[in-house]
Amino acid sequence: MTKQILVGGVPVGGNAPIPIQSMCNTRTDDVAATVAQIKRLEAAGCEIIRVAVPDMAAARAVGAIREQISIPLVVDIHFDYRLALEAVAAGADKVRINPGNIGAPERVKAVAQACRVRGVPIRIGVNGGSLEKPLLAKYGGITPEALVESAFGHIELLHRYDFDDICVSLKSSDVRTTMAAYRLMSEKSDYPLHLGVTETGTLRMGTIKSAIGIGGLLGFGIGDTIRVSLSADPVEEVSAARDILKALGIRRDGPNLISCPTCGRTRIDLIRLAQEVEQRLEHVQKPLTVAVMGCVVNGPGEAASADVGIAGGDGVGLLFRKGEIVKKVPQDQLVDELFSLIDEI
Repeated sequence: MTKQILVGGVPVGGNAPIPIQSMCNTRTDDVAATVAQIKRLEAAGCEIIRVAVPDMAAARAVGAIREQISIPLVVDIHFDYRLALEAVAAGADKVRINPGNIGAPERVKAVAQACRVRGVPIRIGVNGGSLEKPLLAKYGGITPEALVESAFGHIELLHRYDFDDICVSLKSSDVRTTMAAYRLMSEKSDYPLHLGVTETGTLRMGTIKSAIGIGGLLGFGIGDTIRVSLSADPVEEVSAARDILKALGIRRDGPNLISCPTCGRTRIDLIRLAQEVEQRLEHVQKPLTVAVMGCVVNGPGEAASADVGIAGGDGVGLLFRKGEIVKKVPQDQLVDELFSLIDEI
C-alpha cells in the first residue's frame, strides 16, 4: 500500500484507480496548439497531462493552458528553479523535477515551499540517462541500485525543507533495469510510483517494451500511475496504456477482444474477421469480452468466459453467449449478428 497524493483532483496511490498520463509534444508557449492536443488526449482517455517547460515563455503559458483544460496539468522542469516557481504560481497541479539538478539548497527550498503552500505534489523523476556521476562510478553504470539511491538522495533534499508530498519514477531505456529498480524502490518505501520505460522507440517496439515493463510491474501490484513513452502521436501512448490496463483486468472501461491464432482446422478468413470486429468495437463502450474463434468444434468452449462471440465454420458459423450456442448463422452474416447481440446486452 502506497501513500496517496492528489494531482489536481485526481488521487494517485493508495487504493485509487491507476490514472493514465501522457505528455504533449507541442511547444508549450503555443497555447492554442497545446490545448487542442490536450483535448484530443483527454478524449482518448488521458487523465493527467504533462508539458515541457524549458523557458520562461513556456512557464508563463501554463496559466492560460490550465484555464482551458479539465484534467490536471503537470510541468516538466529541469535546471532552472525559477521556471518551477512561475509555473506553480500560474496554477500547475504537479511539478516533475529532480531537486538535485536545480542548484543551491535555497533554490530547492524555494520550490518546496511554493509547492507546499499551494498543495502541489512533486514527482522526483530519476532517469538512467541523467544519473549523477558519483553514482555511476559507485555502481559501475546504470543499475537498479543506482537509480534507487538517486531517488532517495532527491527525497532527502525535499525532506530538509519539510516537504513529503512526493511521487517517484525510476526510468531507464532498458526494460529489465527499469523493472528491477521499481521493485527495489517498492520494497524500500511507500511513495506512490509513476511507472514508465523511457525512450522505448516507435509505436510497435515501444508498445511491446512498455507492455512488458509496465504490465509486468502492475502484475506484481507495483505502480500507481502510468505513462507509455512512444516516438508517436501521444494519443497512441494513451491507447497503449489503456490496452495494458485492460489486458491485466485492472480496467474494464470498454470491450475486450479475444481471438484464436488460427490453425489448419480454420475454414474462414479469421484474421480479416477479427480485424473487422475489432474496428467495429471501437464504437462500443460496454465492458464486454468478445470472442472471435476459428473453429465451431471447440470455439465456444475455449471462449466460455466471453460474454458473446462467434465461431467460424465452412459456410456457416455459430453465435454464442457465455459459452452457450445461440444459433447458427450464415458466414457472411456472422459479424452483423454478433453486434445485434451486443446491442441487446
